[in-house]
Amino acid sequence: MSPTTTAAAPGWFTQAERWLDDRGKGAWIALMVVSFIVFWPLGLAVLAYMIWSKRMFSKSCRRHRDDEYRVDVRLNRHRFRTSGNTAFDAYKADTLERLEREQDDFESFLKRLRDSKDKAEFDAYMEERARAARDVPRDDQAAPRAEA
Repeated sequence: MSPTTTAAAPGWFTQAERWLDDRGKGAWIALMVVSFIVFWPLGLAVLAYMIWSKRMFSKSCRRHRDDEYRVDVRLNRHRFRTSGNTAFDAYKADTLERLEREQDDFESFLKRLRDSKDKAEFDAYMEERARAARDVPRDDQAAPRAEA
């Protein structure tokens, strides 16, 4: 492999996996069902892979693929093609590292923002539930019935 090459071309399995991920969890389930119909051990293998790769129980297959891409980018961040100018290459490496830190900071900010929104919604729900429980008359507080 030459030093200017950043990564090998993905194989057929990786390409098929990305194609299925782009179409969502339904495509994975359809593949599993068809695999069971064609040859049941193949269907079992597809099911095992879906469970092992956490595609079966996650909300989205794309999120899993994006996480893998992010790891690949971080592993390969210093494998860029050199320009021949060491000062520029150093500047480029520093800038890329700064941008990655900023991206990580922004992603953690968004996570904190989502968490605080979830907490606010949960607190509002609990307050509404407590208010509803206070407003419901209990049997011992109900108005006495007129006995006939």
